[in-house]
Order: sequence, then C-alpha cells, then structure tokens
Amino acid sequence: QVQLVESGGGLVQPGGSLRLDCGASGIIFSVYTMGWFRQAPGKQRELVAQITRGGTTNYADSVKGRFTISRENANNAVYLHMNSLKPEDTAVYYCNADYWRRSYWGQGTQVTVSS
Repeated sequence: QVQLVESGGGLVQPGGSLRLDCGASGIIFSVYTMGWFRQAPGKQRELVAQITRGGTTNYADSVKGRFTISRENANNAVYLHMNSLKPEDTAVYYCNADYWRRSYWGQGTQVTVSS
C-alpha cells in the first residue's frame, strides 16, 4: 500500500518560513520524481516544485528564489523549504510521487500566510 504523508503546514505571518515534510512508503522511493503541488480555494492545483531521481529541480516562477525542494532517499523523504512567504502562497500543499504511469498523492497539508 502506497502512502505519502505530509506534515509541517500551519499559520505563518508574511515574510515567515515553513518547512513541509513528506514521508513515503510502499514505493521504491529513489526512482520516483517527487513534487509539491498546491491548490488554493477556487483555483486549480498547480505545480510548486519537483525533484527528479537524479536531483534535478524545477520550480514554478512564483516561488523561484524563495522555495527549495530537497530529498533524502535514505529516509524516503522529500522536503519543501519555504521562505519569504506571501499571502498568495496560502493553499493546501500536496506531495506527489511520479514514475512512468504511476502517480500517487498525499492527503495535503494547509499552509496559511496571514498577519
């Protein structure tokens, strides 16, 4: 059974930082491209950041220079370090594992940026 479990969301003031964690089980983690997506109310789910099995990263333009994705294959974990948070970063953040035709999602964690 595949499970992706996110943690680390919460309420933060504008300009603050958060780190999201995603732990995976039931997959050969090292071969998967791991990603973070987000969905704000009334909007479509969008890609935030991805990291391939080889460590190549890709970011949405809106988060470049502020967010950093990383992975630890030994711990089956992927992280999203978020700095200089803005109110428009408010969303439910989802962890994704993707390999060929297999794609798995976590349950999501809420991030709210507000003063």
